[in-house]
Amino acid sequence: MKLTNKEFIKNIEKKYTFEKKPSVAVAVSGGPDSMSLLFLVKAFINYKKGNLIALIVDHRIRKNSTEEAKYISAYLNQNKINSQILTVDKDNVIKKNMNEARNNRYNLLTKFCIQNNILHLFVAHHKNDNLETFLNRRIAGSDFYGLKSMSELSIYNKVFIIRPLLNFSKEKLLDYNKKNKIECINDPSNFNLNYTRPTIRKFINKSDQKTIKEINKDFENILFYSPYFIQMILEILLINIVLVDSKKIVVGFDNIKNLNEITSENIIRRIYQFLFYESNAPRSKKTRILISEMKKLNFNIFDIKGMIVKKNDDLLTFSRKSV
Repeated sequence: MKLTNKEFIKNIEKKYTFEKKPSVAVAVSGGPDSMSLLFLVKAFINYKKGNLIALIVDHRIRKNSTEEAKYISAYLNQNKINSQILTVDKDNVIKKNMNEARNNRYNLLTKFCIQNNILHLFVAHHKNDNLETFLNRRIAGSDFYGLKSMSELSIYNKVFIIRPLLNFSKEKLLDYNKKNKIECINDPSNFNLNYTRPTIRKFINKSDQKTIKEINKDFENILFYSPYFIQMILEILLINIVLVDSKKIVVGFDNIKNLNEITSENIIRRIYQFLFYESNAPRSKKTRILISEMKKLNFNIFDIKGMIVKKNDDLLTFSRKSV
């Protein structure tokens, strides 16, 4: 698929539904990825006669982050694009790692969207990013849910996050910027090998075509088979549920205990997500400890990330800690 304004507008209209004269936001770092997305969305919004705002996050991790944010804002102003600089509170900059920066960034972005009645936030993750996420999660031992990596559409703090570039490579974005004479800056953290993701990026960039082809094939297999795996997990869970409400889920203990570890782990993670209304389920390591404890004769109660798992005869009750 070609990356042009015309094709982008056609693709967006086909996949998503927007309000009349939509108001949307684009997360902008100033890098080539977000800048290409911004100008693509600008073309879409001009076509729809809507409103666009670029949100620039000053994450305060690097010394020059404030100056960079101001530079990007000034450049966008020259191109008649409204922008807003969102500054991370110093109290939220503790670990100075990528995960903390990501959480701070999304919290600021979605808070602004909610306060300004913006339903859709565009984010510039592309095909290369998704491949890096796949490898990163594979190293961490993620299951099918995690290995699917990023989705084109998700919800964060009640805001729709749209990633329309997941089928486009980095090279296509750079080519779009070059053809449209779009300026950008590079984030030095992209090259800091103290972070896992840049290390994976370096590995991919240095790999031969055969290796890249094999990685892509593995990723495509995950995307193909994961819906079947997820459906299987849900069916097993539904069969074994004895009682369910907003505060607890009760399942048959023996049936769950005797499942293989991967299936048991995913059922526990799905129960947690239901009870806590969030996508961040407990890590695999903690879940596997619970599974190991469940197989002991004296198992009675276990606390996993605020979810209480309690055995009562042949039943297993999962509930929020406050219950």
